Amino acid sequence: MFRDRAEAGERLARAVDDLDLPNPFVLALPRGGVPVAVRVAEGIGAPLDVLVVRKVGVPGSPETAIGAVTAEGPPLFDQEALRVLRLSEADLAEAVEAERAEARRRLESYRRGASDPEVAGHDAVVVDDGLATGMSARAALGLVRELGPASITLAVPVGAPSAVRSMAGLCDGIVCLEQPEVFRAVSLWYESFPQVGDQEVHDLLGAGRGEGGRA
Repeated sequence: MFRDRAEAGERLARAVDDLDLPNPFVLALPRGGVPVAVRVAEGIGAPLDVLVVRKVGVPGSPETAIGAVTAEGPPLFDQEALRVLRLSEADLAEAVEAERAEARRRLESYRRGASDPEVAGHDAVVVDDGLATGMSARAALGLVRELGPASITLAVPVGAPSAVRSMAGLCDGIVCLEQPEVFRAVSLWYESFPQVGDQEVHDLLGAGRGEGGRA
């Protein structure tokens, strides 16, 4: 169990540093991934930016992701889960548009009009605070691939073993410190797991960018 996201980020930074990536660029998934990613970026001396991905929840159980969407581009769905729950993509169209709108709002807020991070040629390190279903990470990795990095590493403190396995082939490497067989939820593996607000994200990104990231 991790004390909090900051401590998880410090431990994750040491593991990522061991990879000896030649030209790393850390990309955080807000909101919860930002406190982790800031420590990783500091620990390996890399620039920091964000990738905004919104999960599309199961109707009636919004915390359970059945899909994910970025600010632009088509949504990504867990097709097997759709089949089991007897849902179609059309059934989730309204939720997709709502989450896409929120992704655009957050992207504008966090980047404050700045362009996409210049990841081309860098070793992208995509960081979140945990991996449950893997849908958000899957969408994020697809988005990063379009930016032309030299390599992509997914780095999380804790993840469900099945979700970690599902990332194989979507990135060049995976760093996951803990893979408990009985997973249930990311929050259970932190002693302190408060909600992260927009202002905290702004503050953390400002500090991280000022110490070596993109202004």
